[in-house]
Order: sequence, then structure tokens, then C-alpha cells
Amino acid sequence: MEIQDNRVVQMHYTLKDDGGSVIDTSDGKDPLTYMHAEGSIIPGLFRAITGKKVGEKVSVVVKPDEGYGHQDDNMIQQVPRDAFKGMEDLAVGVKVQAETEQGIQVATVTDVKETEVTIDLNHPLAGVTLHFDVEIVDIREATEEEISHGHVHGPGGHQH
Repeated sequence: MEIQDNRVVQMHYTLKDDGGSVIDTSDGKDPLTYMHAEGSIIPGLFRAITGKKVGEKVSVVVKPDEGYGHQDDNMIQQVPRDAFKGMEDLAVGVKVQAETEQGIQVATVTDVKETEVTIDLNHPLAGVTLHFDVEIVDIREATEEEISHGHVHGPGGHQH
């Protein structure tokens, strides 16, 4: 069986940046489990593993256009410090929730001043070239219920 739309895939992966630093890995953990469909994982990785079979290993370099996009300076905003009442531990690097036109989004605090706070709504990996080493460990047909819900159920997936 090969990876195609509406199949549940389990894979081990290691993600590194251009400098070779590990950003994330499933090493020593359960494999990542997801339903293969457009938008389920970043486009560059999606295309690289479509058609692969259990046991296959893939190394792929994903440029920002095919990953989390480029840094967008419009996504960096200054917010009055008063908007963070009750957050005494506010510091650079802290993740906060921001209400935007697209709903609630996670932002990273990049600067804290007495009267204003700078937040970055870009994805933390925006602008980063991603280096994936992937091993496909299992593939199965998604159930009708998983397809209708748009996610995997059971071990490694969503529990209802």
C-alpha cells in the first residue's frame, strides 16, 4: 500500500534547520499519525511522501514557499502593555493568544517595553528552510468516519 489521499500514515521524522540543529523529532516517541490529505501537512513534505510505501525513508528539503511561508512584517505588531493585564511573567519568547480578524492566533512576544509589547504572529518556522528525514512505518485506509470528520481516530489520533 502506498501513501495516497485518505490513508492514515504513521511516520517517524527528524526536522532540522539549515545549520543542522534539530527543531523537532519523533525519535524515542510514538510516530506521527495523520490522515494524508491536502492541507494535513506542509505542501513540500506532502508531495515528497505521496506514493511512498511502508519502510521507505525520505530526506527532503522544504523551502519556505512550500513550508510555513516567509516572514511577513505586517504580522509584527505593537500592542499597548495594558492589553496584557495580569501577565506579570511577560517576556521575550513567551507565547500569547491574540485576537485577530482571523480569530484567536498564537503570537510570540519579541519585545517588552513599559508602555507597549511587540508581538509576532508569523509561524515560528516562517522563513526557515526545513530539512526532514522521514521513515514511513505504517499506512492504512482511513475509515469513513475518519474521512467525514477529517482526522484520524484511535491510537495516535483523535479520541472521541
